[in-house]
Amino acid sequence: MKQITKIFAIALIAFLFLGGNSFAQDAVKVDSKRYKVEFENDEVRVLRITYGPNEKSTMHSHPEGVVVFLTDGVLKMNLPDGKSKEMDPKAGMVIWTDKSKHQPENLGDKPFEAIQIELKTKKK
Repeated sequence: MKQITKIFAIALIAFLFLGGNSFAQDAVKVDSKRYKVEFENDEVRVLRITYGPNEKSTMHSHPEGVVVFLTDGVLKMNLPDGKSKEMDPKAGMVIWTDKSKHQPENLGDKPFEAIQIELKTKKK
């Protein structure tokens, strides 16, 4: 019986520390170096996103919202299914984003910065 309990405990620890990384998580929690909360209330959360040249984040998720690009950029969004999308936003560009999971990468040789406004789901 002790052996089964030990095996279960080891499996649980492995899942929590290793397996948990395969699920997309809150960007601020998994990459606080690049994602900072600038403002938050019951309706929105505003993030400042900063990437150095050629930096890559971890897989994470965002609810739907709006992104305002503060600098020009060359970005690659690696998706959970193994596909990727490249984009080259310009400073001042504003886009709507659906709920998403991705692993961003700054392909440029200059720092990149944006503001993301995440909408919160109203609880009824």
